[in-house]
Amino acid sequence: MSHMDKLGRTLALAALLAGITAGAAAAGGELNKIRAATEKYKDVKVALADGFIPDPAGLCVSAAHEGLPAEWGAMGVHYLNPARLALKGGGGRVDGKSLNTDFTRPSVLIYEPQADGSMQLVAVENLVWIAAWEAAGNSAPPSFMGKSWDKMVDDPATAGDEAHGFQPHYDQHVWLYRDNPAGMMAPFNPAVSCQYHKGS
Repeated sequence: MSHMDKLGRTLALAALLAGITAGAAAAGGELNKIRAATEKYKDVKVALADGFIPDPAGLCVSAAHEGLPAEWGAMGVHYLNPARLALKGGGGRVDGKSLNTDFTRPSVLIYEPQADGSMQLVAVENLVWIAAWEAAGNSAPPSFMGKSWDKMVDDPATAGDEAHGFQPHYDQHVWLYRDNPAGMMAPFNPAVSCQYHKGS
């Protein structure tokens, strides 16, 4: 290999590493913004004062509860913001019109029940309803940091409820407050447990 070829490869590698570093810095900056805006919700009383309510069904969602492999872990207890979710009234599956994709103003907070009865913030989440999303002219799912949100639609052929009692929607978890071995944006977290949940 000639000196010029070596130089060219070295420059190409340097450019690639610079791009990766810049991307990581941008992602870190975005996550820091979200953390700064949501850290206050470590105190569940602040969440309640800001309009969040515990999941009316009283559930702590775990993979096993949803008919999925138990080793996937859990999500936890969802605290919903009805205004940000633009919830509709009526019975049946939870439905709404939310198009909120701003993680500095999440529509859902997720807490893990603790042995002493307290709740520990583990993640933030956003959710948009597929019908409303498509009616607004969107053909692709929303994305965050290059990842398309998860599509959640119940499959009546399975024992589990893939949409967790909701109408078809896209959602995205960001595990800012609990390391997730499955990835920061995975739906379930093996490091989260519903062991101390006292609800239904």
